[in-house]
Amino acid sequence: MFNLKEELGNLENKGLKRRLLPLETSQGEEIVIAGKKCLNLCSNNYLGLANDLRLEEAAIAAIKEYGIGSGASRLVSGNVRLYEKLESDLAHFKGSEASLVFNSGYSANLGIISSLVNEKDIIFSDKLNHASIIDGIILSRAEFRRYAHKDMEMLEAGLKGSAGFRRRLIITDTVFSMDGDIAPLPKIAALAKKYQAEILVDEAHATGIFGATGSGMVEHFGLKAEIAFQMGTLSKAAGCFGAYISADKDAIDYFINRARSFIYTTSLPAAVLAASIKALEIIQAEPQRRKKLLANAKFFRDSLKKLGLDTLDSETQIIPVVLAEAVEFSRRLFKAGIFCSAIRPPTVPQNSSRLRITVMATHTGEQLEFALEKIKEIAKELGVI
Repeated sequence: MFNLKEELGNLENKGLKRRLLPLETSQGEEIVIAGKKCLNLCSNNYLGLANDLRLEEAAIAAIKEYGIGSGASRLVSGNVRLYEKLESDLAHFKGSEASLVFNSGYSANLGIISSLVNEKDIIFSDKLNHASIIDGIILSRAEFRRYAHKDMEMLEAGLKGSAGFRRRLIITDTVFSMDGDIAPLPKIAALAKKYQAEILVDEAHATGIFGATGSGMVEHFGLKAEIAFQMGTLSKAAGCFGAYISADKDAIDYFINRARSFIYTTSLPAAVLAASIKALEIIQAEPQRRKKLLANAKFFRDSLKKLGLDTLDSETQIIPVVLAEAVEFSRRLFKAGIFCSAIRPPTVPQNSSRLRITVMATHTGEQLEFALEKIKEIAKELGVI
């Protein structure tokens, strides 16, 4: 018989048991968590929009007009007009014919992948892709080939041997959520063209940050015409909730009819939609936010490297610090007034536990200097540097 208490004890003994900590404030650059005021270094609220007054006002106005709950799924209880506005704005933002909003990035990947391919098809997926991508692939029943992280030779070798499949689909994060590095999209696009494959990208950690208008890495590399499916989220840089897929109109109509996580899910509240519409507007109107974010990230990453800490190949606002002592390091940071969670297996590979540091556009220079000083002190105490 499967013993849950025993399994929990095993996790505890391995230092892998997770616990929820009570958050008492909004997701700002400073928070109160577990009763302690801390500098926040582990939020995906990259542009500082999660507590922006303009988003709050938009959400409140929508509540007054539409109420709180949405009643049922969009196909059952009606499609709130705000969905039409948000999806039209997203299509324009992403440079696609149409877009479709899902309730979360996880449900989007499950629904998109499992409806797009089946056992007649083959998927090539980067080894470090998000768990939602992996689960969507498993649900699809397609042939599944993982290629080593960003290994284009391995990807090409797999594509060469895939001629017998109906559809070949390459899936990759554009910014990898635990390493903070960037997928080689131009090389992937070239291979897809050579072997008649399609590409699905997950722009969760790039949306709102990269590209001339902030629409993501696809825009940054000028590859809108080469990439068929652009998925992303509204819960990170946009500071809201939900996710989207941008593609041609036929694909969007197909997902409406076949994506189970869309069809059988109660729709998002109007307040969330209104806030997301406002967030997209701000992202495009205030490019200084993403410029400040990337400047903060570069300063912090370069400073960590100068201390001799391992930040892997991070190039973005996500800055890992790989440490065997990650849990203890996180505990000491918290004691010093800095909240930064330790990330452990299975979220990351064995022997690569880390602090996953994320900076925000709204962090001040003084806050970042304070964090660096404390990191330096603790690293010396633990013999890391």
